[in-house]
Amino acid sequence: MYGFTTTLTGLSFDQAIDKTTAALKAEGFGVLSDIDVQKAMKDKLGADMPPYRILGACNPPLAHHAVQAVPDIGLLLPCNVIVREEVPGRVVVGFLDPQIMVGLVGKPEVKAVADAAEQRLRRACLSLGGSSVTSV
Repeated sequence: MYGFTTTLTGLSFDQAIDKTTAALKAEGFGVLSDIDVQKAMKDKLGADMPPYRILGACNPPLAHHAVQAVPDIGLLLPCNVIVREEVPGRVVVGFLDPQIMVGLVGKPEVKAVADAAEQRLRRACLSLGGSSVTSV
C-alpha cells in the first residue's frame, strides 16, 4: 500500500480542489506545487483526459525535521496529493502515505516525522467528508 483515497460527490472539480487545499491548510500544510496533469497531457501529447491535478503539500516544521535528519530526503518531498475527476460530480482525492519514506530511507529519525505527517494527512482526508477512506 502506498496511499489512501476518498471520493467526493456532488462537487465540481474546482470545488474539490478548494476543499482539499483548505483541509490541508487546516492541518498545517501549504501547497508548494500544483501540477495540472490534464493540461500537460493535452499540451505535450494532444491527449484528452479528465481533470487531474497533483498538489505538492508541505508542512514546514515536519519537512524541516525530516531534512535535518536526512538531508537528501527532499527527493521524497513534498507529500503528493492527487485530485482527479472520475466523472462530473465524482472526484477522487488521494494522499501518498508518508510511511513510504520510512521504508525507503530506513532511518528511525524519519519515523516520527512520517507518523505526524500521516496523522495530519489522514485527518485532512477524513475532513473532506468523502464516501470512505480506501487504501491504495
